[in-house]
Amino acid sequence: MGSHMARNLLASGHSLVVYDIDPEAMATVQNAGAVGTSCVAQVAEKADRIITMLPAGPHVLETYLGENGILQSAKPGTLLMDSSTIEPDTSKEVAAAATKKGCVFLDTPVSGGVPAAKAATLTFMVGGPEKWFTAIKPLLQGMGKNVVHCGDVGMGQAAKICNNMLLAIGMIGTSETINLGIRLGLDAKLLAGIINSSTGRCWSSDTYNPVPGVMEGVPCCVNYEGGFSTALMTKDLGLAQTAATRTLTPTPLGSVSHQIYRLMTQKGFSNKDFSSVYMFLQENRNK
Repeated sequence: MGSHMARNLLASGHSLVVYDIDPEAMATVQNAGAVGTSCVAQVAEKADRIITMLPAGPHVLETYLGENGILQSAKPGTLLMDSSTIEPDTSKEVAAAATKKGCVFLDTPVSGGVPAAKAATLTFMVGGPEKWFTAIKPLLQGMGKNVVHCGDVGMGQAAKICNNMLLAIGMIGTSETINLGIRLGLDAKLLAGIINSSTGRCWSSDTYNPVPGVMEGVPCCVNYEGGFSTALMTKDLGLAQTAATRTLTPTPLGSVSHQIYRLMTQKGFSNKDFSSVYMFLQENRNK
């Protein structure tokens, strides 16, 4: 995700200073014109607008608040944007620390997956003061087509958590439905075409179909490699369930989805794209 976003910023005419723990990922962006560094603190020394994209809350805390973190070197007035998907309270914690350093932090999680990151059509859900939302919007528009102000810090994360819970529910439903149709004797591509022109239409069916042979350019075509991992979806569903418990919100389908994806991580699907839930449903086919 991050490397595609960086390349789109370069294509928009921005100069980039980058860091990644994966040398190969950093080399890819450097080959496109970015300047590499050896740590995040060096990025903070050289840039006044910083975007991070990290797997989970602990990584965000370490990156911003750690001994060699961004806030150790960031100059007053630096705009900090975190596009990770994490707990809203973690975003608020980092924002408070940034304020003490004279910096501004906004949560800017994204939706659209790798295809949208490549095409610069991501949706950004932004949490933070409207003044600073207006300031960063042109930058985010270099990577996405929808940039939405959701409210105060943490509200971008709230929107993203809700979206990903629905995404998981929809992917499981799509997989179950087409699996049933195939076992009833229907052609998968035929059934998907009917669904996509009927009331069952959804993103998991018409844009990111999980069934091999239905469409091209999606992870199921390459054995569910790449894309958005099952492990990350499981993490996001855990965030949703924590939020549901805290707010006393009933989410029965969200809860079941979390259980299914947790089971998938135990069955060897952690690094597969989350659409591999279709493959997971095939496990008992011949048993």
